[in-house]
Amino acid sequence: MNAIITVVGSDKVGIIAKVSEFLSENNINIKDITQTILSGNFVMIMMIELDNANISIDELRTAMNKKAEEMGVEINIMNEKVFSSMHRV
Repeated sequence: MNAIITVVGSDKVGIIAKVSEFLSENNINIKDITQTILSGNFVMIMMIELDNANISIDELRTAMNKKAEEMGVEINIMNEKVFSSMHRV
């Protein structure tokens, strides 16, 4: 199963590193990633693969919510199928 992670917040050092490190520790593969700075706001979108993950998507959401609080950003995780359906033109 694939999922989409979005991270939005004030730009600061280490956001990509902290999110990527947690994913790596839980055997979650990053299939694609893009990030940019918009008017001083950090914006990142990742497509991840959960097939070999050590945790469920619900556990990932809980852990990422905690990381988001620590980093002062907003992190959302959505099943890729749901994300694609919502953004179909």
